[in-house]
Amino acid sequence: MEVSALINQFAVLQENILLKRLVIVFIYAVLAKAVDIFIDRVLGRIAAKTKIRADDKLIKYLHVPICWTVFGFGLLHALAAGPLKDPWQIILPQTIKSILLVLWLMALIRIFNWIVEQYMSGAREKGKIGTDLFMLLKNVLRIVAIIAGLLWLLSIWQISLTPLFASAGIAGIAVALAAKDTLANFFGGISIFMDNTYKVGEYIILDSGERGEVVEIGIRSTRIKTRDDVMVTIPNSIIANSKIINESAPIPRFRIRVPVGVAYGSDLEKVEKALLEIADANSNIEKFPEPRVRMRLFADSSINLELLCWVRDPRDKGLEVHNLLKAAYKIFAEQSITIPFPQRDVHIIKSSADSFQETS
Repeated sequence: MEVSALINQFAVLQENILLKRLVIVFIYAVLAKAVDIFIDRVLGRIAAKTKIRADDKLIKYLHVPICWTVFGFGLLHALAAGPLKDPWQIILPQTIKSILLVLWLMALIRIFNWIVEQYMSGAREKGKIGTDLFMLLKNVLRIVAIIAGLLWLLSIWQISLTPLFASAGIAGIAVALAAKDTLANFFGGISIFMDNTYKVGEYIILDSGERGEVVEIGIRSTRIKTRDDVMVTIPNSIIANSKIINESAPIPRFRIRVPVGVAYGSDLEKVEKALLEIADANSNIEKFPEPRVRMRLFADSSINLELLCWVRDPRDKGLEVHNLLKAAYKIFAEQSITIPFPQRDVHIIKSSADSFQETS
């Protein structure tokens, strides 16, 4: 049975509007307390037994708004039980609705902040976004939620939003034209984050040829440090529309190619075995995939081969090529494997005049 039908059973409540309102408020207060006990002692205990933290947080943040919403509905019901004098007929219901809206808005902002801290901070710690971009996204999304709540609040008080939207549209056009490049860089940073093109700590190669480690993904730009310890700053709007080679993705290991040349007549099986030995002896070379040797070319002075192997980190590329070449030079010397160098045979042919002079 509904609350109104229950109250209408008592004639005395029909004659005394104030008493009727008090009874309605009391009934809803009891219902609010019952909801409070149910959430605290039933739902809270069930959530505590689960391994998921999200249900505990939702109960914590929504507990108070739900209870006050039940009580608020009771106040609205009580006010609707009979006519009120102006301006209370409009002010009191709208005030109660506004308070309930603020309670729910605060709860949703707290839930939103928790979600951001859980997921976006994880992305920040993994290096997917920079600290400043993280804070900007967090604040922008929070402002969007607050603005949506304020617009709803204005609609509760029946304030026309048409002039506000018109002014906001004009102001938005002016801001967009004045800050075109800044907005392009900002949305470029968001696209980089959403596409997961690269993250802090990874090695990338730009289509312009720069290669380096990503050290920061900011609001306006991305900064990479080259192997010469030179910091290169690229606007996000440019880098979002560029071809990017990520050497650290999808897996961090990186394949290196070590070119080697041996003399014609060398035992290629012996050469291949020697190269694989130096790769196996290097602790910074991955054992899987296994290193391999490939013959590439019959050159003018040598047979060209390549030792193909993988390093754990792209930043070790140059160092390990250096170490492998040194080791190859040493083992070739030990095993009498000749490393050729360009040579030219010069044949001197005497002319007929020289021959005539010699015979005469």
